[in-house]
Amino acid sequence: DQIRQARAMGLKGVEISASVGSRELSDPAFDPVWHAAEETGMPVFIHPLGTSLGPRLSSFYLSNTIGQPLETTIALSSLIISGVLDRFPGLKLVGAHGGGYLPAYIGRLDHTWRVRPEARQCRERPSDYLSRIWVDTVVFDPEQLRALIARMGAARVMFGTDYPFDMADCRPDTLAEALPAQDRTAIMGGNAEALFSL
Repeated sequence: DQIRQARAMGLKGVEISASVGSRELSDPAFDPVWHAAEETGMPVFIHPLGTSLGPRLSSFYLSNTIGQPLETTIALSSLIISGVLDRFPGLKLVGAHGGGYLPAYIGRLDHTWRVRPEARQCRERPSDYLSRIWVDTVVFDPEQLRALIARMGAARVMFGTDYPFDMADCRPDTLAEALPAQDRTAIMGGNAEALFSL
């Protein structure tokens, strides 16, 4: 109901953490949320609030440096593997922090899908679902951004800053300066404009 109310109020998208308490976003209890998001066409931005790894990441700010992208990776991976994207093919998901480690390690997820029966709950290879997910540019490195675009396609990457958090990069446009003009235009505004119907 809240997603439908948000749409009725004119909001263009909603944000959710990478898990809800101890529940993964792939928990069937959240199917009504995914149904409402799909039905309304409301994009869902997944941005972790904290990390579940606790004391191991309590030093050196690893809770953010490693923990935040890992939480995004877990959320997106479980949504793919569990079959949520099969059940809700029109769902529009956006993963923070460049989709975490998922784009870079999608080959490992594909291998797991091939060899482990518990990972075969989705109909297609996990990498086939990347074309149905958007990610932001918050990767802080031009080479990594180019690799992200090569894996995801320029149409699935969009400008992000991580504002107002302390790790925010309020000038990530400088990462995109070396990109081809068409990709730069899409990433710096065109993709978000289309996704959020701006």
